[in-house]
Amino acid sequence: MLEIVQSGGWLMVPILLCSVIAAAISVERVWTLQRSRIAPQNLLAQVWTALRGRAMTAEQMADLRASSPLGQVLAAGIANARRGREVMKEAMEEAAGQVTHDLERYLTSLGVIASIAPLLGLLGTVVGMIKVFTALMLEGAGNASVLAGGISQALITTAAGLSVAIPALMCHRFFQRRVDELVVIMEQEAAKLVEMLLGDGAAEPRL
Repeated sequence: MLEIVQSGGWLMVPILLCSVIAAAISVERVWTLQRSRIAPQNLLAQVWTALRGRAMTAEQMADLRASSPLGQVLAAGIANARRGREVMKEAMEEAAGQVTHDLERYLTSLGVIASIAPLLGLLGTVVGMIKVFTALMLEGAGNASVLAGGISQALITTAAGLSVAIPALMCHRFFQRRVDELVVIMEQEAAKLVEMLLGDGAAEPRL
């Protein structure tokens, strides 16, 4: 493996760095974007149980916000429930926007890696071919080792760039889809909370 990296030349360094960063981001996102961590299944039912017949205390609201991203959205709605349906929805939409931004953290970097890794490989190919043609111009076709080194560098960097870009692109699409699914779930839970508290267009919350 070390010989292959050395044969690829100095451009293997940024390609390997991209692979390490992509792997780290993927592991972090797999851990972070779990349904149980983002939108716990029974959270809305627990909130409704706490709200039934009385308002939530400041401590309960703080615990709800800290529990999960869905908890942040629901807490924003509860805090503004007495101000009417539209204000409550706007507050939850604003909180959901912040939560979505946090869920998409590092995905842009993963997408950039998926884009630049094959370009780095292509650059390695160009550098390797320049080395080959330079050797041909200076020494002719008789020096097989120089020609083989340039061709090897050209092929290895291309393969390495694609090997990093393909899984990075797959992970980027997968995580983007996961974020979209979680956002839809949170929107559905938020809509249920509005109906629970305000009913069919009621002006005052049922607390």
